[in-house]
Amino acid sequence: MYRFLLTRQWVILTLIGLALIPTMIRLGFWQLHRHEAKVAQNQLIGNNLGAPAVPVDKLTAPGRTVPRDDTFRTVTATGTYDTAHEVVVRQRTGSDEQSIGYFVLTPLIEGKRAVLVNRGWIPAGADLTKFPDVPAAPRGKVTVTGRLKADETSADSGIKDKSGLPPRQVMLINSEQQAKALGRPVLGGYIELTSSSPKGGKQPDPVPEPEHSDIGPHMAYAIQWWLFSAGVPFGWFVLARRERRDQAAQAAQAAQAAEATQAAEATGAADGNTGQSPAKTPAAANTD
Repeated sequence: MYRFLLTRQWVILTLIGLALIPTMIRLGFWQLHRHEAKVAQNQLIGNNLGAPAVPVDKLTAPGRTVPRDDTFRTVTATGTYDTAHEVVVRQRTGSDEQSIGYFVLTPLIEGKRAVLVNRGWIPAGADLTKFPDVPAAPRGKVTVTGRLKADETSADSGIKDKSGLPPRQVMLINSEQQAKALGRPVLGGYIELTSSSPKGGKQPDPVPEPEHSDIGPHMAYAIQWWLFSAGVPFGWFVLARRERRDQAAQAAQAAQAAEATQAAEATGAADGNTGQSPAKTPAAANTD
């Protein structure tokens, strides 16, 4: 009845289905783990943004990597901006996530060490080979408040650290790179500025607060993959039943055709056996 399952075509189809089921299940769990990581990241960002501000040197130090649990913590720092070593970070988008421009990165000097401050975003000018017009940083001693971020690397950000850039332009915000240019210790990570006292005149556009409410589509994708994995055996069963029904219908048609052929042959044979010459009438016999 189901002998067709042993054919080459059906054996291959069955093996493909058996391989797809665990693959789809694993893909579903992969999306589930991404969902859980996104939820945890959102919770971490929300908690850190709502935590009380602390001095930046309580969470980081020169040469230190900012721990993941401390990213987006609100920190404060007091010092004087070193505009002579100010740089801009290329190929950064504005708050509309479409306009391309620069982040303005200015060292804040406090004693013998410094901390990098991302003062915000400015649009790119017409000539990308020149240092752009940057709003002047407040003069004198300032107190800044912002979000603590970890140093950027190509591995983490996906941004290639290009060489041969115009003067005072960089691709990544990295405290170790800027420490070499400054010639003094720089705290690990950087501050993403949210407020300053005094504020000064016109300043770069502030970097928006990170989104931490959207959990993304990962859970929906996980359920989708698991439904696909459940659909594979169901689809296989439907195809097998259809194949069996089609073969049964073909067999029935073949049987009917054979019966019709046999019946036609039997009728023809019967007609041949009874097909004799007509008998002569007596009158015709007498004339012979």
